[in-house]
Formats: sequence, C-alpha cells, structure tokens
Amino acid sequence: MTDVRKLDLNLIVVLDALLIERNLTRAGERIGMTQPAVSGALARLRELFDDPLLEREGRSFVLTPRAEAMIPAVAECMTEVRRTFDVLLDFEPATSTRTFLVRASDYVLAELTSPLNGLLEREAPSTRVEFSGLPAAERVSPVDLLRSDVTIAGTGRGVPGKRASLFSDRFVCLVDAYNPALHEGRLSIDDLGRLRYVRSVFGPHVSTHLDDMLAEADLVPPVAVTVQGFLPVPFALTGTPWVGWVPERTANRYAAALGLVVAETPMAPGVLVEAAHWHPSKSDDPALRWLVKKLREAAEVVEFGDEPDDAFTG
Repeated sequence: MTDVRKLDLNLIVVLDALLIERNLTRAGERIGMTQPAVSGALARLRELFDDPLLEREGRSFVLTPRAEAMIPAVAECMTEVRRTFDVLLDFEPATSTRTFLVRASDYVLAELTSPLNGLLEREAPSTRVEFSGLPAAERVSPVDLLRSDVTIAGTGRGVPGKRASLFSDRFVCLVDAYNPALHEGRLSIDDLGRLRYVRSVFGPHVSTHLDDMLAEADLVPPVAVTVQGFLPVPFALTGTPWVGWVPERTANRYAAALGLVVAETPMAPGVLVEAAHWHPSKSDDPALRWLVKKLREAAEVVEFGDEPDDAFTG
C-alpha cells in the first residue's frame, strides 16, 4: 500500500491536467507550469504508477488504458481537495474572491452572460466566472460535472446529478429573406426534406433537440455545412438557399441584421429547456447554492426582460 505521507499532492494537480488536456504544453498552461516542469512531473507519475500514462500517437498524445481508467478517481480526488481547502463554512458574496467554473453552449452564454455579470458586479464584485463550452461527448458524465461548478444544458439529454431549470425557448426555421422556396413566408415538408440545411453540432456523437425534431418529422435533409453550436447558423445562412434551425431568441437577435426571416413550417417546434446541473457532492457548498440562485435570477431577465426581483428566493 502506498504511504500517502510521502505523496506530493502537486502531482495530483499535474495528473488531472494531463488527463484533461492530453498534451504537456496545454496541461502546463492550465495549471501555470512550464512544459519542462510538467515533463518532469510526468516522469515521476510514470514511475509512481509504473505506466507510461501518456503515449505519442502520430502528432498527438493518447492516454494509456490505465490512465483512462483513472479519470473518474482523479476528478473526484481533485473535487475533495478543493472542498477541503477552498469551500468555507459560510459564503459572503460581498467579500468573496471565489472563481466559479460554468460550462454552457454558445447560445446560453449569449443570453445569460450579461445579466449574470450584472448581478455579480452588484452583489459579489470580487468573484469571477470562467465560462467554457459543453463537453464534446455523447453525454455529460458525473466526471464532467465534477470538473465545473455548474453545467448548463438542455433537460431531457440524460445529464446526471442535481438540477434547477433556468429558462425555455423554442426552435424556429431560419432562411434568407430571398430564399426561392419561400411561399408567403412558408416552407412545406417537401421543401424541408430537399433543401440543404446548416447542421449544428456539439460533439461527434452528441444528439440534439434538432435531431429529435427531424426524426419525429421523418426528415433526413441533406447537410450543406456543419457548424459548432447555434450562433454560427444565421451567419452561414445569409445569401444562401439553405435552411437552419435555431432557438427563437437567436433568430430575434440576428435575423434582421443579416437579411433573414423566420419561415413557418408544418413541423411542431421543439422546445428547449435549459437547466443548471451540478454534482450531488457539491450540494452542501453555500457558494454553489448562491451561484445557482443568481443563475435563476439572471434567467428571469432572459425569460421576461425585467430586472430580477430582490424578493426572489430560488
């Protein structure tokens, strides 16, 4: 059995970064270490585990099977370390310097960032939020939840853990105003089946609400171009005969400026309900509870366009 008293906890930090980034330079940038220092730590980790952990494959690196198997345990270890040293019994927003990690889609960030930053500036001016994209995996896993404070994703997508609903939207069909297939502002099912469309993806195997909509309508339209997320869709559609589907708020934000219109279709619009998800082990963190409350207040601004009510209790 390993004598934990002889372990350097800094190696766990390096190991966690390597398991996430799978690259020495990026791992160093993630934790503020030089590439030679990370290389030295990797050598010690390889000796400790008697395993290469990271192996070169072509121009990139891949994890060994043992390293892959270690991901959940290392992520949980890092969470416990943070809880031990960072989470206080009480959380005082006005004086806290905590940095929150929030993962969300480009659409959610476009809608929530401004109202959330306004709330934090007024109530917790020394806190900071680091935003990043959703995991490019088929499903958000418990390990993914451990790597952030909050992950904002649509409900019904199999995200584990605890959650709090934030706001809803519906998908609309967006086209160039001069699309020749438009007839009195409408597109038929036949049009939707033959017109090329701008496909939004969030990962190689990630199913979206739009995929569900097309499947329910028994449509397999040809793909014109694939983009990452929802925000590039309007820009890709301008001046083309293609179609695309985006949340209605995104259409309202960009359509007029880009010469686009929302087309009526026979398809039942898919409804997107965005929710804040977090790992159950973090539920006792008062700072997390406060952050979720602020996210819900910011979501009220998105949903209703008003400043959040001071009496809101979440």
